Amino acid sequence: MEITDVAPVAVRQRIRGRARLAGWLTAVRNDERARYERLLAERHPEHSPAYTEADRPAWMLVRLETGEISVDDLWGAGSAEPVDLGAAEPDPVARHEAELLQHLHSAHGDQVHGLACLLGGRTGKQDAAVRDVVPLALDRFGLRLRCTTADGRAFDARFGFPEPVKDTRELRRAMHTLFATATG
Repeated sequence: MEITDVAPVAVRQRIRGRARLAGWLTAVRNDERARYERLLAERHPEHSPAYTEADRPAWMLVRLETGEISVDDLWGAGSAEPVDLGAAEPDPVARHEAELLQHLHSAHGDQVHGLACLLGGRTGKQDAAVRDVVPLALDRFGLRLRCTTADGRAFDARFGFPEPVKDTRELRRAMHTLFATATG
């Protein structure tokens, strides 16, 4: 299975990364079917089987037993152990990332652009001022921006939070602190 991560805000090189999971696809047998159907209904109620066995559509409940996981994104490549993926806690920002990035871009563009002043001389050339700044990624650890210089070069900049955020309330506070640092 390949999963493609696309930036929710239009930027050059919009594909942020790809994850590949390889393993064995097996049919869920009768003795496990009820447990997996409950799990599916719990996590994705829109796919809940609310029909009788006679009405069952022409699909099969399957399970992917993951053997290998690899990730290749704009910031590097790596792999993960299936057991680590299974034990990982979801990032509390992930569910809202797309709408938050779009909101930052449309409603707080000036503040986002203001973060470029925190970059100092990291553009590579003293005369290559940052022309455009677009929010690219957001997670519990910080905000990543795609910056474009006046001469057309693009680079990504990461602004880490002092500590990982646990919810949207903490995220709001961390973003206010980040913006205040840029204006202060």
